[in-house]
Amino acid sequence: MSEIVTIPTEQDMLDFGVRLSQRLAQGGVVYLSGDLGVGKTTLVRGLLRALGHEGRVKSPSYGLIESYKLEDLSVHHLDLYRLGDAEEIEYLGIADLLDDNSLLLVEWAEKGGSYLPLATMKIRIQDLPDHSRHLEIS
Repeated sequence: MSEIVTIPTEQDMLDFGVRLSQRLAQGGVVYLSGDLGVGKTTLVRGLLRALGHEGRVKSPSYGLIESYKLEDLSVHHLDLYRLGDAEEIEYLGIADLLDDNSLLLVEWAEKGGSYLPLATMKIRIQDLPDHSRHLEIS
């Protein structure tokens, strides 16, 4: 079952992250897909803030992974855009990061192939001609 949401502004994307936090407060694996600049990291920023993170949230584009230890949850934000080969995921130690109290947010998950754990939620973000965003959540 899919849910479709239209997000008009950057603030609305942050607010949608707050809404998602209620569904993901117990953890899971979320695949985020969409072109460069559609708001994947903005969505993650809103989600992390709602879960209690008060510090900076940056894109893990160069380091591939950013981790955040929250009170009841460990959040690991991956960006696989620069991944050369899906096998490189094994060297990130993702299996060691996952437990009952973790949330894995993966941008460009399609580059990870079968090396990623199965998603509990997938979010596809598309840029619309009026610069709003179309989100399909499944």
